Amino acid sequence: MVQSMTGFGSAEQNGCRVEIRSLNQKFLDITIKAPASLNQLDITFRNSIKELFSRGKFDVSVVLSGESSAALRINTALVGQMMGTFRQLQADFSVPGTIDINTLISLHEMFIETEQHLDSEMIIGVFRQALGNLHGMRLKEGACLAGALNQLTGTVLAMREKISGLCGRVTIAAHEKFNERIRTLLEGKDIDSTRMLQEAAIMAAKIDIAEELTRLGSHISQFGETLSQGGSIGRKLDFILQECNREVNTIASKSVDYEISSITVDMKTVIEQLREQVQNIQ
Repeated sequence: MVQSMTGFGSAEQNGCRVEIRSLNQKFLDITIKAPASLNQLDITFRNSIKELFSRGKFDVSVVLSGESSAALRINTALVGQMMGTFRQLQADFSVPGTIDINTLISLHEMFIETEQHLDSEMIIGVFRQALGNLHGMRLKEGACLAGALNQLTGTVLAMREKISGLCGRVTIAAHEKFNERIRTLLEGKDIDSTRMLQEAAIMAAKIDIAEELTRLGSHISQFGETLSQGGSIGRKLDFILQECNREVNTIASKSVDYEISSITVDMKTVIEQLREQVQNIQ
């Protein structure tokens, strides 16, 4: 299935919440924000992402609260020593005022962080659940992208068929133009068959776009086949569209017909729309 590079997934269990956002990126770029106590799981998180995705920018947030977060306790012995010292200072230097809870709260030394109990398997499970939700959203978005791309490629093929239908009229017009040029060259002189054949060959080469139309149709067909395969296809689709654009540019440069030239302008616009959509496919 086609997979978009844009998505969001989250999961929460027992005080552990994981949020994962992904955006389009040429390569795989992973940023993880998690408590320092989870540093040992960093490689596991990254490998889990690499198993499912090959491209995209991933922003991961892991938050622990409740039972999963570290608890704090008060170092009562230290607080007692501080209280005694403060009272002694007041007595020795006649310092006015009272020692209250606000004074103690500002003393970070009184807090002791207890050893944190981490359920690594549970945290990894929550992470993979969030990753699965992200994957599902990317696939859903990818299906929408595939539908839009198929519609746009259908538009390109319709334009190609229209140009192909105009080629006969262009050939007749070119034939008349060629005859007019021959009459100008002769001006009552004897016919130089060699020169005439040379002129015919030059004009035919200039206006013949059959080969470009054939290659364009082949590229669009390959685009559709690649799109139906799914997987990591973004780069390949982008390359195929570059080739399509090259063929359309050649058709435009060879065209001696205003209507064909106008169609190629519209065709290049549609191909650019295709390329913009493809940038968001893995």
